[in-house]
Amino acid sequence: MILNTGARTDTAQYFSAWLLKRFEEGFVYTRNPLFPNKVTKYILSPDKIDCVLFCSKNYAPILPRLREITDKYRTYFHYTITAYGKDVEPGVPSVGESMATLVELEKIVGKEKISWRYDPVLLTKEYTVGRILDTFACMAEKLAPHIDRCIFSFVEMYKKLEINMPELIPMTQAEQKRIAEGLGKIAAKYGIWLQTCGTNGDWSRYGIHASGCATLEILGKANGCAFRDIRHKGLRDGCHCIESRDVGAYAPA
Repeated sequence: MILNTGARTDTAQYFSAWLLKRFEEGFVYTRNPLFPNKVTKYILSPDKIDCVLFCSKNYAPILPRLREITDKYRTYFHYTITAYGKDVEPGVPSVGESMATLVELEKIVGKEKISWRYDPVLLTKEYTVGRILDTFACMAEKLAPHIDRCIFSFVEMYKKLEINMPELIPMTQAEQKRIAEGLGKIAAKYGIWLQTCGTNGDWSRYGIHASGCATLEILGKANGCAFRDIRHKGLRDGCHCIESRDVGAYAPA
């Protein structure tokens, strides 16, 4: 079983003490988001968990005690660090702080277990195509020695996001092409494996690989093992990631 600690809630940032306690006690209860009365108990023992998958925008809170998990379990870490400031992401540390934390994370788990997520890519009057690419270039130079790969996606303009972020500027195909081409060139310069996430188009002509952020191949290679190849549906349309079980809960709408 792949245990996902961050798809619904950034537990590493906001609930690290709770998460560590659950691993210490060896079990966790999780509620089905579609059927609240359905509660599942997962046994958190190394012989039951094939890999613990982390997804966070800030690993600083859990870093001092992370070895309590990494010493016992196979792990993999997605670290989201974007071009945006607190005007877009008020609860996230600065880019500089986040990059410094990623370097510290790499010292504990090794670069082969870290994916840098530069997503979603979005546009506003402040965050132009040029700024998105310039920031990526600065970050890529510093992070390249400490990561296994970089994953990006273009923002999906769904209704709730349009209401909550009216400053968003719909991205044209020409702008997507310019961004993808620029990201591809920068990634190639620093030797970074760059890939998409989900249904974000085919940008292979710019050296960008297809989606699949947490495949059995990626998780196995990172942990020095080979998982049995099994058929699965992915997590959503266009996604090639292995299915996982999430311990978090969605925030109220």
